[in-house]
Amino acid sequence: MRLNYGMKLEQTQKLIMTPELRQAIKILQLSAMDLAQYVENAMLENPLLEVSEEEHEETPPSEEEKDDFTEEWCDYLAECGAIERSFERAAGYEEKEHYSLEHFVAQAPSLQDHLYFQLLLTLSDPKDMEIGEFLIGNIDDRGYLNISLEEVQKVLGFQMQEIESVLKVIQAFDPSGVGARDLQECLLIQLDQEGRSTPILEKIIHLFLDDLAGGNLLKIATSMDLTAQEVQQQADIIKTLDPIPARNFSRPGENRYIIPDVVVEKIGDEYVIISNDTAIPRLTINRNYQLMIKKKTPSDQGTVEFIENKMKSALWLIRSIEQRRLTLYRVVQCIIDYQWDFLEQGIKHLKPLNMKQIADMAELHESTVSRAIANKYIQTPQGLFEIKFFFTSGLENVAAGKMVAAESVKYILKEMITAEDPYDPYSDQQLCELLKAKGVNIARRTVAKYRKEIKIPSMRQRKRYR
Repeated sequence: MRLNYGMKLEQTQKLIMTPELRQAIKILQLSAMDLAQYVENAMLENPLLEVSEEEHEETPPSEEEKDDFTEEWCDYLAECGAIERSFERAAGYEEKEHYSLEHFVAQAPSLQDHLYFQLLLTLSDPKDMEIGEFLIGNIDDRGYLNISLEEVQKVLGFQMQEIESVLKVIQAFDPSGVGARDLQECLLIQLDQEGRSTPILEKIIHLFLDDLAGGNLLKIATSMDLTAQEVQQQADIIKTLDPIPARNFSRPGENRYIIPDVVVEKIGDEYVIISNDTAIPRLTINRNYQLMIKKKTPSDQGTVEFIENKMKSALWLIRSIEQRRLTLYRVVQCIIDYQWDFLEQGIKHLKPLNMKQIADMAELHESTVSRAIANKYIQTPQGLFEIKFFFTSGLENVAAGKMVAAESVKYILKEMITAEDPYDPYSDQQLCELLKAKGVNIARRTVAKYRKEIKIPSMRQRKRYR
């Protein structure tokens, strides 16, 4: 076979991921808080960007002056190829920011701060203080001591009796149960401090915690020669104790203040979409730099090119932020139109929905819809939800002749279990049959899956004894 070489012209189309396009895609999928941080970082890197403070100007320029300046500026950039003339509307977009004290969250004291304060009020001996500070420093975010006393002795070199004595002092601090080395000790400390400790409770905690968690009350009753009702009474006491004593204290990095990206309010008979941009700085271009480029003030060509590049970058960022707002508005409008019954009547009326349906309605690509809703929340009359909550699979409803959303089935399932007889709770099979009686075509294993997802224990764990 003979190889031949030749030239062939061929036209192909392909998408080139420019840095600007990558930036636009990244901005689209950022939440309001993340975008605010992104904008802050961009302002540090680009001297042409600044926060618009027109609302604070004592003598704002007239509308005629602003229109002339914007028109001339857009013409200049269009000639440079930096933007299209269609960007003019986005560049001139204005909206005043509203600040409220409700947007700021006070930092709660940490567990270590709380314990150290009590240590200062309780101990005075320098040696005991050193031991106490070391122990408090090794108490984790749940409130448990995560180091053995042997390791403490090895590090500090003190007598074991001295270490145990200081630990007992810390275990008497608030919150009750703090400083425990395991779950059993945590529960026993709480019972002792509340004056509710009994030999039966102590034995159950020492020997039967796993059976108690699994709802095996009959096994416990048989092993301890008690009635099921007596074990139930002891179990009810144990359930009042907190297995995580430090749950009410702040944990570094875990405080998250959710700001909805979109707010939906009902005005009259219509639902109005409000883009919540209060956390995002309103960007503008520094007018001094604009004038410098327009008048070619810098004599150094390198300086001119630097300013022009930064100008293009700044304008692309502003345009990307505006495009994010418009895309998100478009997607949310389609969701509202489709999930109208949910907004009116609640979660039981949520409809099955997927990305393709919204993409077709909004005339966008599925990947664009996916990025637009990523990490974003929506405030509705029914509550605060992650936007992806509205995208849910469906099950066949034979009675109604249509599909029913999985989230609606979970809600119905929760209602059934809440209304059940606690002494004779439903099994997963019974719940399956009840749902089928309502026309929902569902399998028992799906019922078990949904029950676990809404954090409802099994029938045996829910059962109570008379």
